[in-house]
Amino acid sequence: YTCVTSEMWVPDNSMAQFQEVMRQQLESSMHAELEKLLSTAKGDAEICKKDFEGFKKLFHRFLQVKGPSVEWPKINRPPEDSIQPYEKIREKGLPENVANSLNKLVVVKLNGGLGTSMGCKGPKSLISVRNENTFLDLTVQQIEHLNKTYNTDVPLVLMNSFNTDEDTRKILQKYTHHRVKIHTFNQSRYPRINKESLLPVAKDMGLVGESADGWYPPGHGDIYASFYNSGLLEQLIAEGKEYIFVSNIDNLGATVDLHILNHLVSQPNGKRCEFIMEVTDKTRADVKGGTLIQYEGKLRLLEIAQVPKAHVDEFKSVSKFKIFNTNNLWISLAAIKRLQEQNAMDMEIIVNPKTLNGGLNVIQLETAVGAAIKCFDNALGINVPRSRFLPVKTTSDLLLVMSNLYSLEAGSLTMSEKREFPTTPHVKLGSSFTKVQEYLIRFESIPDMLELDHLTVSGDVTFGKNVSLKGTVIIIANHGDRIDIPAGSMLENKIVSGNLRILDH
Repeated sequence: YTCVTSEMWVPDNSMAQFQEVMRQQLESSMHAELEKLLSTAKGDAEICKKDFEGFKKLFHRFLQVKGPSVEWPKINRPPEDSIQPYEKIREKGLPENVANSLNKLVVVKLNGGLGTSMGCKGPKSLISVRNENTFLDLTVQQIEHLNKTYNTDVPLVLMNSFNTDEDTRKILQKYTHHRVKIHTFNQSRYPRINKESLLPVAKDMGLVGESADGWYPPGHGDIYASFYNSGLLEQLIAEGKEYIFVSNIDNLGATVDLHILNHLVSQPNGKRCEFIMEVTDKTRADVKGGTLIQYEGKLRLLEIAQVPKAHVDEFKSVSKFKIFNTNNLWISLAAIKRLQEQNAMDMEIIVNPKTLNGGLNVIQLETAVGAAIKCFDNALGINVPRSRFLPVKTTSDLLLVMSNLYSLEAGSLTMSEKREFPTTPHVKLGSSFTKVQEYLIRFESIPDMLELDHLTVSGDVTFGKNVSLKGTVIIIANHGDRIDIPAGSMLENKIVSGNLRILDH
């Protein structure tokens, strides 16, 4: 028996019935609100209707979920052969007809994010990262280089969101004469829901005005449904394409790897691998990254949001969970089509709480693209070199990729041969450097960092031309002070603090 109030006892089965009635009421209230919103749609009513169908399924599952999505005792390390070392795959070498494999490939970049965290307006992919080249420029250069080198037709597909679509489409005109076919499709648009009432906060379908904050793109797990709904998936299959290589557009290490592609297409039919996740060894900086586990006989992605609170420290442990997901994924197009049509794409729901500008608490229901790994046949992890994971999330990351640590060729960044250690230095720039514009003003030129291990900069600090940083360098300007590192300085294993002003005379 379950106690409801101090005076009333309700049998357990009645409580279950009561909860089911409550769920049904919530669901019917949500459906009624969605219908009201749809009635305000202008020209894109059909698209909005498809989006809402997806949202209804997600909301239904959200109401059914009880407790954490994993039972900790059932978690096992993946079997040895389910995560292959990259070296083993590379050892096979490449066939003479690399072009045949490439012609079966489509490169998909996740392009739904804005540059707001780095103080930029518009799509993040349009931020300049190296020699005036944007993330998108580098991506186009990489694929064009492949197509010219092997005389192939590898297309680029961008998954945009309602936040990035318009600006991205405008900029695509500049690539008209490049040897890359570029397609786009849009992620779904889902309504944010009030944390208390569990109903949409938007009053109409508008993306400006008071309803602007009412919408969100529902995480990259939405790629399967939106790609399928766009008709582009079907079109690419008809053109003879078999696999997509999916990655975040801000991961500059996520280039097409011919060895991984060859491993995919050279499998015998019965053992065809439908999904490859590139993983890499965890460092302390990656403790929050999702990891691969064996769960109920299937390879599965475990994200920190799914971990019961009591086990979070264990999840972050580098000794137990040694690898993490880079979000570089190779997926069979035919398998996506099959799973979508069978309604068998099962991804854990990520409940993302947000507070809107007015202080209203809302939740976003999201999914992650890698979480679908358990739905695909013969899924595999490949433990790749760290160089394939080079995300630019902050200006600290930007400093690394703009520096002489990397050389740029045909859109691809590679670690300079002049650096003795293959590891990337640890760089931590303070809040004065958060926005790209402020960051650029503080460096007259990017320092020589070939021999740098660790850099921490805090406070009002500027760098003159041709500065060289080696070993561990810590520069701290206290509040109200300013430090100008003089042009031509060489700092090796130094702590600089206090006040150092260089004035023009």
